[in-house]
Amino acid sequence: MEKQQSKDPLHGITLKTILEQLEAHYGFDTLGELIKVKCFNDNPSIKSSLTFLRKTEWARKQVEDLYVKNHKKFTS
Repeated sequence: MEKQQSKDPLHGITLKTILEQLEAHYGFDTLGELIKVKCFNDNPSIKSSLTFLRKTEWARKQVEDLYVKNHKKFTS
């Protein structure tokens, strides 16, 4: 019996991977314009952003939504 692949683009992807791919594609400057959070605008780093996003559901949702909207750019 075949296993069905999840159609969810976030399935199996860690928040760290999402953030690294978004940062590589947009850079923190553009991420800070797209998603208004201090961790992207004030001394940004992957580590500090992960800490904030893991504690702040609304901000994590915005990051995940941006990734989903553009995930084909990262998978090709």
